Amino acid sequence: MTDIFAELTWRGLIHQTTDDDNLQKWLNDGQRTIYIGFDPTADSLHVGSMLQLMTLRRFQQAGHKTLALIGGATGMIGDPSGKSDERQLLNEEALQKNVDGLRKQMTQFLDFDGDNPVQLVNNYDWMGKFGYLEFLRDVGKNFPVNVMMSKDSVKSRLNSDAGISYTEFSYMLLQAYDFVHLNQSHGCELQVGGSDQWGNITAGIDLGRRMHSVQLFGITSPLLTKSDGSKMGKTESGAVWLAPERTSPYEFYQYWFRVDDEDAGKCLRFLTDLTKDEIEALDAEREADAQARASQKALAENLTRLVHGEEGLAIAERAKDIFFGGEIADATDDQLSAILGDVPSEEVARADLDGEGLPILDAFVKSGLSKSKGEARRTVQQGGAYINNRRCEDIDRRLTSEDLASETVMVLRSGKKKYALLKFR
Repeated sequence: MTDIFAELTWRGLIHQTTDDDNLQKWLNDGQRTIYIGFDPTADSLHVGSMLQLMTLRRFQQAGHKTLALIGGATGMIGDPSGKSDERQLLNEEALQKNVDGLRKQMTQFLDFDGDNPVQLVNNYDWMGKFGYLEFLRDVGKNFPVNVMMSKDSVKSRLNSDAGISYTEFSYMLLQAYDFVHLNQSHGCELQVGGSDQWGNITAGIDLGRRMHSVQLFGITSPLLTKSDGSKMGKTESGAVWLAPERTSPYEFYQYWFRVDDEDAGKCLRFLTDLTKDEIEALDAEREADAQARASQKALAENLTRLVHGEEGLAIAERAKDIFFGGEIADATDDQLSAILGDVPSEEVARADLDGEGLPILDAFVKSGLSKSKGEARRTVQQGGAYINNRRCEDIDRRLTSEDLASETVMVLRSGKKKYALLKFR
């Protein structure tokens, strides 16, 4: 067994524990069963979820039994922790779509088929069988209201203008029962979560003691934040998602490549499998030559490979070359679609490339890069027109099938960063 507590400690992943004196020895005394929960509030996880996925991965790699819980029941309510307003309730159809999306993404981080496979559980499987009166009688009677009232997640909402509904107030009881159920059904004795889950975790420990006189444990990790205290994984365009349909591999890679120096070391420790020696070497390299961005490059490569695979990393690196002016040739439609999926595109008749071809000025107008032929003329004359990242300074140039970057796609660029695609059908 690997000393998982020591591993989490040097990585800075221990925020609080329910037994500082004995938990490390307890973990090292034999194989333990732990769980981490994920609420399916969307059909994709985002960057903030990666820390807990990697933590569960570390426990699995250390030889412990691991449970990944998807909150099919609790997801219908929403956790009030860290929220100032009530979450929007999901119907069963939307929730099932989200559950399926999360399950697929978890396979990229966790081993479901090896000698020590992670088990995926859904709390709807046991909560869905409860009747209201039955739950109040068997579970609710063991849960003092003053315990709930003392939790920060509840107190902060009670003192806010938004208040808290009975539905969200009950969330803590449902999550607490998850811990008790997993203890009884799977022998689970440890729950791990973010620091905002401390109240929910300790509530489960208390409920387990009251219902079955069992000793349960909890560990929380820091939240994934920037050095200024703001949440990591937010951009001007929104959250950074793990699903390529929501955040392309290139955007995902670039997010990590742009991480501030102050945050790079922490992210390498929190989110990658790199060893202590490897990370400390990157720390020293960053200290000696920050402009080389070696830490950020390692971070971007490791996380893009983990989330999107080798193919996704190749797409991201190819896109990086393209967006930094590399010539585009010998690509396929699928490759360009993956790389430039967010670039505006227009469909054009294939016949426009026949004969003398399509005048470049018309091409720039059709693509939307120029509002008029006059504007397109000025762009070309000033050296700002590019076909497949090759500059074109001839206003009389006509484009033919020889100018396609792939089977049907031509990539136009105006200036340094403004791209558009023409798709010839």
